[in-house]
Amino acid sequence: MKWLLSIVLLVVSHCALAQPEKPKNYRRFDERVVHFGFMLGFNTANFRAVPTYGAYEKFGLKSLETKSQPGGQVGIVSSLKLWHPIVRLRFVPTLSFQERVLNYYYQNPDPAITKDVFMEERVNSTNLDFPLMLQFRTLRLNNFAAYVLAGGQYSYDLQSQEKASQSFIDPFIKIKAHDFQGQIGGGLEFFAPYFKFGFEVKYSQSFSNSFIQDNTPSSKPIDQLFNKVLWFSLIFEG
Repeated sequence: MKWLLSIVLLVVSHCALAQPEKPKNYRRFDERVVHFGFMLGFNTANFRAVPTYGAYEKFGLKSLETKSQPGGQVGIVSSLKLWHPIVRLRFVPTLSFQERVLNYYYQNPDPAITKDVFMEERVNSTNLDFPLMLQFRTLRLNNFAAYVLAGGQYSYDLQSQEKASQSFIDPFIKIKAHDFQGQIGGGLEFFAPYFKFGFEVKYSQSFSNSFIQDNTPSSKPIDQLFNKVLWFSLIFEG
């Protein structure tokens, strides 16, 4: 396998180096210090869930599963050139819509029934996200470039019910309105005659627990919840 991988890498490198020079679109892009644009995309949000210690003995919880759900986002892009042309500081205020699902599987109180008791809780969020990222980009190959990202994000959940009165008849999961997340990602950029567009993938996860324990039947088996999101975006810059 090693020799096959070596041959493939050698062929790819040779093809890249052998590419003829093509006229470059938007030559002045890297000369400007500041750029603006917009972003559209979709996401899949989820939790990293940590059950309460002894949840089976205390509550009969056999399993706590999380399920990612699709969402979307739109944002305004601003980037600042720090070191020509490969290092930029990027700030993308974003409005995002997210949903996560928690599935509970309890031991059936009737020993004659082997099927677990199932319960589902859905947690929805409408977030204002403020990611600040360092972008490390390759040199342009004709009208193409690639990059990686690293940074952090502050999120404020406009839909958070952390201060709402709890309903014990129909309880809901409370999460904190404020959240800080780390982010990593990468993308591909393509230069058109008058603008640049790209496709980007990012992953983010909370630094701290976002869960609020308020002793309802649905919250007692949970110890911690950490937000995590996979982002897919189209980015246009002028």
